[in-house]
Amino acid sequence: MKTTLVVMAAGIGSRFGTGIKQMEPVGPSGELIIDYSCYDAIEAGFNKIVFIIRKDLDADFREVIGNRIARKIEVEYAYQELDDLPEGFSAGDRTKPWGTGQAILACKGIVKEPFAIINADDYYGKEGFRLIHDFLEQGKANAKDGKLHLCMAGFQLKNTLSDQGGVTRGVCQSAGGYLTRLDETHGIEKINGRAALRQDNGIHYFPDDTLCSMNMWGCPPEYIDSLEEGFVSFLKALTPENPKAEYLVPVVIGNYVTEGKAEVTVLPTSDKWFGVTYREDTAVVQQSFRQLVADGVYPNNIK
Repeated sequence: MKTTLVVMAAGIGSRFGTGIKQMEPVGPSGELIIDYSCYDAIEAGFNKIVFIIRKDLDADFREVIGNRIARKIEVEYAYQELDDLPEGFSAGDRTKPWGTGQAILACKGIVKEPFAIINADDYYGKEGFRLIHDFLEQGKANAKDGKLHLCMAGFQLKNTLSDQGGVTRGVCQSAGGYLTRLDETHGIEKINGRAALRQDNGIHYFPDDTLCSMNMWGCPPEYIDSLEEGFVSFLKALTPENPKAEYLVPVVIGNYVTEGKAEVTVLPTSDKWFGVTYREDTAVVQQSFRQLVADGVYPNNIK
């Protein structure tokens, strides 16, 4: 069965500063985080990659990475644009794209097979790619019984934190191997080596076995169609008090679970996430890749 990896690389990266964080070299031979994700996906058995980018980044993206990856695997592009909206809606004064849900919608007509979703600026490790690929290849991602059947890589929350500041994570609850609730939680920090939230009544520590979503999903192609209707509802519900609201993949899926529209298999992984959320993360990520190369996880040059 053909399986596709969808890489969301259209983010502006405002917290990173003026640079394009998805194009920041982190590997010993100048590799980008995306290089490692593509390497791991190909190794896991994926046979197509779709990059979601902005049109203004197209030439640079192809030159820096796209053309290189296309020598190894089939590559296509989808474009997330601010004004790519359903009929009757306009962007108005908005300057930032509409979120990851709109990004995946850009793949309509391009992705027609089971697919995985990842962020371009996150390193996931190898295990998640293998688990999701096998789930997709076995035909478990489908639309039947009136439900969408998806999967997600469940990362240990404590393995997904930044030393530089708070992060947003989709904190998960599950039962019997299935997702029962997902809460987008802002401001999760590493405090005393643990995942924690600062609250008015003190510091709340998460249990060490808490799982979270890192936007690594396995989906049937019908999921893209479902996003279309939901995007219209999202746009209708926008208010002047919340002009920067985003249509987000984990929020949509979490709502589907709550409403009984989706069943999400949680595939726990013990791999350690790292990524470039803040500019100060870059040095830490570079050292992490040097260590992975030294440990034999990757060759010195994967480009």
